[in-house]
Amino acid sequence: MNVNGWEGMIFIGLNAAISVRVSNELGSGRPRAAKHAVMVVVGESLLIGLLCMALVLIFRDSFSVIYTTDSELQHAVSRIAGLLGLTMVLNSVQPVLSGVAIGGGWQGLVAYINLGCYYIFGLPLGYLLGYKFNYGVGGIWAGMLCGIALQTLILIFIVWRTDWNAEAALASSRVRKWGGADATKPLLE
Repeated sequence: MNVNGWEGMIFIGLNAAISVRVSNELGSGRPRAAKHAVMVVVGESLLIGLLCMALVLIFRDSFSVIYTTDSELQHAVSRIAGLLGLTMVLNSVQPVLSGVAIGGGWQGLVAYINLGCYYIFGLPLGYLLGYKFNYGVGGIWAGMLCGIALQTLILIFIVWRTDWNAEAALASSRVRKWGGADATKPLLE
């Protein structure tokens, strides 16, 4: 999992970056720029995730030597490398899509999606697969992976269906409402 953590730091940074970029573009009345930024960052993160997955799969029999000299444990890591690869791909896109949603002002919606996908869907499924169907660690991991996949699909659907012009208008009205006396002036010249 340490490999996944290393890779994940990239996407935590992209989450923050796209969140700020989307909110700035929408607040400045540039919905096309917001949508373009979303497409670029989601595409970039997907490519990085696919590259990381490919590396894990190519080196599935040897990368565990970094962590252990136990041959039985190395073999176990090799067997579940496919799950790690899928996790890396989903964890490359999901945080970026969450950042888009947060930048669009949909924090509450993202919180409910996270809770539902992880705790109502993923954890119970992981428990069933891991303990009731005796798939062990792979089953628990697969259940959580299904939760991440569901969350990613929901966020893709939301971002795909977004009316960016309407979101820019909504951002403008929020600035006027909460921005103070100078809120009618453009934020950026």
